[in-house]
Amino acid sequence: MSTDPLTTLRDATRAFAAERDWEQYHTPKNLAMALSVEVAELAEHFQWLQTGVASELDDATREGVRQELADVLLYLVQIADKLDVDLYAAAVEKMRLNALKYPASRETEPTPKA
Repeated sequence: MSTDPLTTLRDATRAFAAERDWEQYHTPKNLAMALSVEVAELAEHFQWLQTGVASELDDATREGVRQELADVLLYLVQIADKLDVDLYAAAVEKMRLNALKYPASRETEPTPKA
């Protein structure tokens, strides 16, 4: 039995879906569509805020953001499970690729003067 948090979460989502006989609906396509809806619901909490920094969020909004982040994570874990993607390894690899693409030593382009 793994103690890796993502694996534990994956196993819990598998059990949750199985207990409700939802696996038949949990195709990568359906899960990706559901994920996109949850991301939109997350973004909705920031709509019309000046910048969306933490100090602009009241307690109710913070809780809404927290719940939507959980939904996003759960759907992401389920899609990865269906496609046999190790999310942790994929994220580490993506960070490595981003570091190559955007090295910290790279100078930024000068801002054009008006």
